[in-house]
Amino acid sequence: MIGRVAEWMLMVGVMSPAILWGVAPQASVETGVIEGKREGSVNAFLGIPYAAAPVGQLRWKPPAAAAKWDGIRKAKEFGTRCMQARIFDDMVFRDRGPSENCLTLNVWAPANAKAKAKLPVMVWIHGGGFVAGGTSEPRQDGHNLAQHGVVVVSMNYRLGLFGFFTHAELAAESEKKAAGNYGLLDQVAALEWVQRNIAAFGGDAGNVTIFGESAGSFSVSALMASPMAKGLFHKAIGESGAAFFNRDLPFESLAQREQEDTEIVAATVGAKSLAELRAVPAEKLLQVPTEKQSGKGFHFSPDVDGYFLPEPVPAIFAAGKQNDVLLLAGWNRDEGSLPVNGKAKSMSAELKTTSEEEFGVHAAEFLKLYRGGSNPEAARSLQDFLGDQLIAYGTWKWMEAQKTSGKQAVYRYRFDLSLPSPDKLEGLGAYHSAEIEYVFGQLDSKALPWRPEDRALSAQMQKYWTNFARNGDPNGPGLPKWPAYSADGWEMMYLNARSKAGKDGQRARYQFLDQTWAK
Repeated sequence: MIGRVAEWMLMVGVMSPAILWGVAPQASVETGVIEGKREGSVNAFLGIPYAAAPVGQLRWKPPAAAAKWDGIRKAKEFGTRCMQARIFDDMVFRDRGPSENCLTLNVWAPANAKAKAKLPVMVWIHGGGFVAGGTSEPRQDGHNLAQHGVVVVSMNYRLGLFGFFTHAELAAESEKKAAGNYGLLDQVAALEWVQRNIAAFGGDAGNVTIFGESAGSFSVSALMASPMAKGLFHKAIGESGAAFFNRDLPFESLAQREQEDTEIVAATVGAKSLAELRAVPAEKLLQVPTEKQSGKGFHFSPDVDGYFLPEPVPAIFAAGKQNDVLLLAGWNRDEGSLPVNGKAKSMSAELKTTSEEEFGVHAAEFLKLYRGGSNPEAARSLQDFLGDQLIAYGTWKWMEAQKTSGKQAVYRYRFDLSLPSPDKLEGLGAYHSAEIEYVFGQLDSKALPWRPEDRALSAQMQKYWTNFARNGDPNGPGLPKWPAYSADGWEMMYLNARSKAGKDGQRARYQFLDQTWAK
């Protein structure tokens, strides 16, 4: 039997969303009543369905509405992560996945918040190359960030073959003649859920910030470009990545993808028609190779489908058609450190070969910007160039495009603090994804010998990020001044043990890459 208070909530929840604060907090959302858990000064609601399970005939279709339930649904455990193979060793999960039935989200809200308190909302989009990841990772738990007076939301979205498969029959059955990008459509559905339900947790649907890292940051830039996401968010934070240039995640056209996707899947599972493919068990589809044989990139990632993305992301920004919102973005100093270390005995020779293969007649100009007078200097330049290819240049181009065609302010950062280095992380510095624990205040989710400067920077970054979500400006009392990114010096914030703003010392590199790659 449902208690009297919960029964009353079911009757009036649509008109007046409410939270019952207590040992087990409850909230009324559009599909029913959920019961979360109290975690000190924060209430956590985990594993809330925001769309129907994309299984059977719903596989490779836009997300459908979640079913309603009777009674009180427990929301104390993370939903299963979406289907994926074991790809990244640094990912640690606290769920029972993977599963196709994975379209759930989580909400962390200050325990003293009242319904309709209008707190800023921060919606996190996890990374993982669009082929891996999930919201249950301890390093991206929203508890500590919510203590700064914001409501934090994170969602699972379909990945790899399940989230980004293209096929001629899929386009034919679509009213929009589109295929792929189901994972991005999931993100839109989660943002729509936030608009309809976040007031029940004290959040302000009129003040939503999306933020993400790596593929999550690519997603943020794509959501800024997509007409489907218009009005669903008001600020954006991108950590290491954008859909402007990346050889591993190129955002190809639907026409480029259809035949390749179909052939790869057919060669592995022996099914080619859409009806056959929808009948293949999910575990068997996981046998389809994720990484390309060339070692560069993944088979299944977002495409320019003509629906979610009417045009390539750079073209949408160039035309000024993007969702013009405040933007804070940047990357880590050592984005290229993971693969490059120890790649070649003679780094100077490797750098010279790279310059000739990549830039031909422009090789000499490249070597002026990526110097290699000694092996250590050449190794550093190779790391920088790899990081620029994968992350930095595309993120820089995103900010430049927004500055050119948008009217809202842009703030830029570089995360510069080398992490404490046990043997397995020796020499990696401020590597790709290293900032996540700092942003979420979750340093203790990783067993490293953290130093006072790590704790201090984490506290600082949490304030910058939540200030931006609250006011559209990262600055606040007790923080080093962070100027807006502009032609007046192109200043950015260098985040380290002594964070301070300074000019972009590498701008000539990105301008060179822009000019040569454009040709």
